[in-house]
Parts: sequence; C-alpha cells; structure tokens
Amino acid sequence: MNAPAFYPIGTPGRAWGAQEVAQWRARQVRHRSYADDVLSAIEGLRERFDVVEYGRLDYAPDAYPLFAIKSRNWDPSLPVALVTGGVHGYETSGVHGALLFLDRHAGDYAGRVNLLVAPCISPWAYERIHRWNVDAIDPNRSFRENSPAQESAALLRLVAPVRAQVLVHIDLHETTDSDESEFRPALAARDGKPFEPGEIPDGFYLVGDTDNPQPEFQQAVIAAVEQVTHIAPPDAQGEIIGSPVVAHGVINYPVKQLGLCAGITDARYTTTTEVYPDSPRATPAQCNAAQAAAVCAALDFALAARAG
Repeated sequence: MNAPAFYPIGTPGRAWGAQEVAQWRARQVRHRSYADDVLSAIEGLRERFDVVEYGRLDYAPDAYPLFAIKSRNWDPSLPVALVTGGVHGYETSGVHGALLFLDRHAGDYAGRVNLLVAPCISPWAYERIHRWNVDAIDPNRSFRENSPAQESAALLRLVAPVRAQVLVHIDLHETTDSDESEFRPALAARDGKPFEPGEIPDGFYLVGDTDNPQPEFQQAVIAAVEQVTHIAPPDAQGEIIGSPVVAHGVINYPVKQLGLCAGITDARYTTTTEVYPDSPRATPAQCNAAQAAAVCAALDFALAARAG
C-alpha cells in the first residue's frame, strides 16, 4: 500500500489550529445514517431490554441521541458486563457486532449478569466513516477526567454509577486498511509530526491491559473467535501494529494511561477486540459474528472464573 507523503491540510511540522480543524471538518461527508442503521435496530430491542438515553451530541446542524441497552431485570446483587462499540465510528463491526450480540445472544445471560451495552458511542463519526469526532479528537484517547470529547465524557457519566460493579468490559474495534492510508497520516498532520508508515495485520487480534493482562481470559476470547475468523500473525519483528505479541493474537497497551475506553472501569477482565474487515478472507457478516463471539467468550470466562 502506498501511503501519502503528505496530508492535504496543514503545514508539515506544524500542529493544526482552529482553521485547519475547520478545513478538515468541511471535507467530511455523510455516507450512512445512524438513524436507519443503529437507532432502528435499537428500537427493535425495546421489547426485551431497557433502553436509556445517556447523552446527546449537538453538532449543529446535526444532533445525535446516545443510547445504551440494559438488562430489563437489573439485579444489584449481580456483577455488570459492559460492552462498548463504535468508539471509532468507522469501525463498522464494532457497532453491528454489539447489536448482533444483543439480538442473538444476550438473552442467554439473563439472571447471571447485568448487561450494559453502548453500541455506537460516536454516531457523527459513524455516519462519516471516520475515526475522530467533529473537533478532530480521537474519543479513544479521551476517556479521562474533563474529557475534551463529548462522546467519551457521556460514556464516563453513564458508567460512573456502576463502575465498581463491572466484572468484565469488552470494547469492540477494527483495524482497517484506511488506518494506514488516511487516519495515521491525518494524525501525523494534525499533531505536526512526520508520518511513519506501518503495517496492517491480516486478521483478528486483542489488546489487553499492560497493567492487568489476564492472559487466560485473552486466550479464551481468541479461541472462540478463531472458530469464526482467522487470527492475525505477528510481523517479521514479532509485533502487531508496533507492539510485541505476548501470546497468540494478543498485544498489550497501558489502557488507562492512554485514555482508552477499555480502561474506564477497574474491571478484572478487560479487552479490546480488533477485527480486520479488509481481509479477502473475511466478510462483513463474519466480522460481526467475530465480535459477538468475542463478547460471549469474554462473559463466559468471567462468569465461570467468578463462580469458581
């Protein structure tokens, strides 16, 4: 893949200001509908789950209500399983994998765990198939106090009342070819840094927490997903996206330090999925199914470990 030598906004070596952000925003085009794709699916879940509006993004002239789906018979004596998707709006199977889990599998966990699912955290970016929000901010580097991203701040408020009860949190993402062709060059331009080309792994992988790696948990998720789609191999340096592979299909990040969604609780079991939708060996349906399989495996492992 030939990555661009420069990005068409800004001056090389100089971080963007308000003018460059406005230029970038003006280039963004709506490609799909949050209302048609996501809100309609959530409506179809109301008979089986409680649906709560936990925030609203007012990005004039557009406005986006933010919804989470909760277990109907919430039991304070049970632990909480948190599932998040669409932190990056362009990562399609993160959104639709969460919705698929709710529709096909969530009922299997009734009476065993309280489910809290936020399937599309960044609807403006979902519609524009982008990584950033309207202010050219990456929500998945913004899960911290006084967050600059409204999407991240809204989720933090949603989770705050149950934060201490969360046993497992799985955050659903994708790694795509556009990471290398668009998003990393844009990031370098925005921050006034040189773009350094990387390598996109072919396959599914997980990002664990450097400070709480839980290797058996990670491998249980990998084993389940491997029944649905292929797992990314390490590159020639023994790495995936620049990080050492610590086990089959697993790398670790310091999630809290980086302000990642997977670090918003003190859950014992946390992971970030990374599906590769651009592989010739994977279909959109497989990608969605891989995300749902990862959620089920994460819940199954955490609940069994708690019971044991």
